[in-house]
Amino acid sequence: MTAAVERKTVPAPMPGVPEPHPPGAAPENSDAEVLRVARGIRRRVLEHTLRHHGGYLSQACSSAETLAALYLRVMRLGPSEGPLVPPPFSGVPGPNRPKPWSGRAYNGPLGPDLDRFIFSPVHYALVLYSLLIELGRLGPDALLDFNRDGSTVEMIGAEHSPGHEVTAGSLGQALSQAGGIALGRRLKGERGRVWVYLSDGELEEGQIWEAVNALAHHRLGNLGVYVDVNAQQCDGAMDTVMKVEPLAERLRAFGAEVREVDGHDVTALVDAARPWSEDRPLFVLARTDPCHGLPVLRRRAPRLHYVRLANESERQELVEALREL
Repeated sequence: MTAAVERKTVPAPMPGVPEPHPPGAAPENSDAEVLRVARGIRRRVLEHTLRHHGGYLSQACSSAETLAALYLRVMRLGPSEGPLVPPPFSGVPGPNRPKPWSGRAYNGPLGPDLDRFIFSPVHYALVLYSLLIELGRLGPDALLDFNRDGSTVEMIGAEHSPGHEVTAGSLGQALSQAGGIALGRRLKGERGRVWVYLSDGELEEGQIWEAVNALAHHRLGNLGVYVDVNAQQCDGAMDTVMKVEPLAERLRAFGAEVREVDGHDVTALVDAARPWSEDRPLFVLARTDPCHGLPVLRRRAPRLHYVRLANESERQELVEALREL
């Protein structure tokens, strides 16, 4: 990327970007379109992993269908208001910067009937950027600035990174922030919902359960959560590090409404967002496979958190997998 590249704001909806739709109505995008975007996410993340000799690849395998379904079939978002080329980092909030740049712009304008999206597992940032590119909300060259000094295209996303509205900080903090936003929206009489994307490893954090308790106490039925239940975390398989199951029973005990689905079944993912109790938060447990679409990764299991290419043989296997994608 060079300084000569024009930075411009997208003024109108683009192909692949859903128009805002009325509350309760699903967008027109088909299951096939969701699956096409999911394959595109895996392809872009795999290309990046090969180019940089490593990347958060298993996260793309597990989350691609869920995130694509959220953007294309579930959430009510307006067209992107962010520039195709992400702006450089301009500094932290302060007295002279009361309204710093927010990556939320890529999720469209704020509006009482539009939804808000809070992205919690910020180490999945490469996956989210790839999704935004597939949808035309972000330019195809945006990843050239990935993890560079002075860039907003952070490896671990922050509030200024494309598609991110808040800094999740230590994993588990975003759900509390989303709860505050949902409560504020209800008090203002807004009809738009707040959607949160979580990873199951975050459910090892105490703050998550404090947040769930608060969401249920305040009867925040305008908040929905999709959880990537891929049974993996940075130190290996979840059940060997800290067990969190039975998740559905635990969440229901706290007062949430819970639905469990195959996280690679688009119809099931969309149906899980059907109307739910007005006085309970919704949790959709999307059971996923961290090797879905890239079975070559299975030999690495259960150490799948960050894929570093071990040797030329593995590289060639992944190159072949990229051809298939």
